[in-house]
Amino acid sequence: MADDSAAALDRVDWQLLEHLQRDGRIAVAELARRVNLGPSATADRIRRLTDLGVIAGFRAELDLERIGYTVIAYVRLRYPSGNYRALHAELDRTQELLECHHVTGDDCFVLKVAARSMRHLEELAGRLATLGSVTTSVVYSSPLVSRVISRPDAQSSAGMTSRSNSSTPLRS
Repeated sequence: MADDSAAALDRVDWQLLEHLQRDGRIAVAELARRVNLGPSATADRIRRLTDLGVIAGFRAELDLERIGYTVIAYVRLRYPSGNYRALHAELDRTQELLECHHVTGDDCFVLKVAARSMRHLEELAGRLATLGSVTTSVVYSSPLVSRVISRPDAQSSAGMTSRSNSSTPLRS
């Protein structure tokens, strides 16, 4: 599906997506002005991108520290069995588990956790430890939290330009 949707996107769709990633609350009229379309055509494109599943949703981004979650950590879980019901139940009942990724390697899952304190993090990690072996890494800072995704061919052509201007050519 991703390849089909990406192929259906034109330059204006990508411009809309870039603006919406930066500011999901931008007014349709302002967005239309920025991409040089009418408001109705802009709204139609946003609706189409949503219907295609390219735009998965709009949501508020919270400053977790300001609402009392001062510790962010990643918990790696080595899950001993293929029955994930207990894990899914824990994910459903624990709002502090912000993300869960099934990964390759020694660990089965990587979970992003928000905690109110180190003691709270210890409690959360302890609950996860009932499911399997856990390793926890506390986040000191996040130099890159989110990135705007641009049109793929725009990125690759930019990369080609910088390589072709390199002062040290590759030779054998």
